[in-house]
Amino acid sequence: MSNPIQASLIRYSIPEFKPAWGSIRRGIEKECLRVTPTGHISTRRHPEALGSALTNPYITTDFSEALLEFITPAYADIQNCLKMLENIHRFSLENLEDHEMLWVCSMPCPLGPDTDIPLAQYGSSNIGRMKTLYRSGLHHRYGSLMQVVAGLHYNFSMPDAFWEPFKEICGSRESLKEFKTSRYLHLIRNFHRFSWLLVYLFGASPAAGKCFAQGRKHSMAEFDDHSLYLPHATCLRMGSLGYKSEAQKSLFVCYNELDAYVECLNSAMHTPYPEYEAISRQEGKHPVQINANLLQLENEFYSTIRPKRNVPSGTKPLDGLTHEGIEYVEIRALDLNPFLPLGIDSEQIKFLDSFLLHCLLNDSPQCNQDEFFEVAKNVELVVERGRDPELILSRAGQMTPMREWAESLLNDIHHSSAILNYCHTEAGYSNALAAQQAKIKDSELTPSGRLLREMRENKLSFFEFSTERSKITQKELLSSTLDKRTLKGFIGASELSLKKQAEIEASDTLDFDSYLADWNGN
Repeated sequence: MSNPIQASLIRYSIPEFKPAWGSIRRGIEKECLRVTPTGHISTRRHPEALGSALTNPYITTDFSEALLEFITPAYADIQNCLKMLENIHRFSLENLEDHEMLWVCSMPCPLGPDTDIPLAQYGSSNIGRMKTLYRSGLHHRYGSLMQVVAGLHYNFSMPDAFWEPFKEICGSRESLKEFKTSRYLHLIRNFHRFSWLLVYLFGASPAAGKCFAQGRKHSMAEFDDHSLYLPHATCLRMGSLGYKSEAQKSLFVCYNELDAYVECLNSAMHTPYPEYEAISRQEGKHPVQINANLLQLENEFYSTIRPKRNVPSGTKPLDGLTHEGIEYVEIRALDLNPFLPLGIDSEQIKFLDSFLLHCLLNDSPQCNQDEFFEVAKNVELVVERGRDPELILSRAGQMTPMREWAESLLNDIHHSSAILNYCHTEAGYSNALAAQQAKIKDSELTPSGRLLREMRENKLSFFEFSTERSKITQKELLSSTLDKRTLKGFIGASELSLKKQAEIEASDTLDFDSYLADWNGN
């Protein structure tokens, strides 16, 4: 075994790391807006050729009919994962109507009033109506503008072959299910501590159209007559202008034990919130939200990472976690990179894997309330001022220059990237790490820095930049077509999804009011 690997094993206090343990499984969920050829949000229904948004495993919608969400299965091979994401893009683009295209930026295209943003529809079944009602609640609570901000979610899990040997290495007497859950929580705590680094490295939303901030308080400056920005911003999507909830600001969610996490979210889902109760009273007898509690569902909790488990449709996610434990983690802190056709590439994936493996293997002290809010403040600072060379963050109460901390953290992640290089007999992970180290030395290399530079040098508004990049990406993705077998697979999945939706609708036995009451435990 090479000396660099030995040093990495010593760093993490483990005797070995077998190559099979490096077969990380990852899946990608990518949101993107359907827009017209002129760059405005589509008001058309979800294309029927894409199947049912309720049951298609690859193509669904998020908040709006216009906000597509592409979902890959979990893959151990990075290229297979990216190829599947590319194929989903290509199939979707080939089936958009009226020359629509996909918006490549996280911050949305020009938007009119909220009423111009159509809520996603999932059919007449109880579960379908519940999904739309949830989105209606989001509209009434936060406004629709915030809900069409797009992101990329990265699902990460270690292979089955890793867990039993690692449990023995750690000397744990827990069951395998309990051990996996406790170690994923261990990862999550470290992810929170270090998540500001991902915001800096991969943030790609330093600017937005003026219409997005209309009627909202903000501290942004004018970039031009049509655009707002912050000169050192990285990821406005993650800030007060983006996907945030003022009502949740005081919510302390603990990741020390699964029971504590579940109890915190369960409490929020059963605690009436006066402002949301007022919404229900104003709207009369027809429900416009699932309930008037602080959270309608656990998914309403805004977090940069979530513990996850695959559960059958209609099952509450927290019930699945409680009964079966954590299966994987979902990273939610990533912008779409408009300079990449898919919004992400293999270099970024390799760094994410190194980062997450480091979070898993590194010591992870229990979290507390002071640290929880310190972390939130660090993220906020990097969102708004991440490329400011003078930026100072708080590290366990001590003021630390952001770049100094970032360099130290990346030097430490060298150990996990070296392990993954060893597992995969390639240098890609070290190269991915080196690319991130270069961004610390030169903030112009970050996606946010590149975006503002291109706008400035080419005298483009945010809208003009985004529209141009969307057209370039569409042309690139459509430069080749799907092979017959792949095309047949997507067509078959779309047709089957429509049949499944019809079967679900035909199988309902409860009226919706009773179904909603049962869901809310009434």
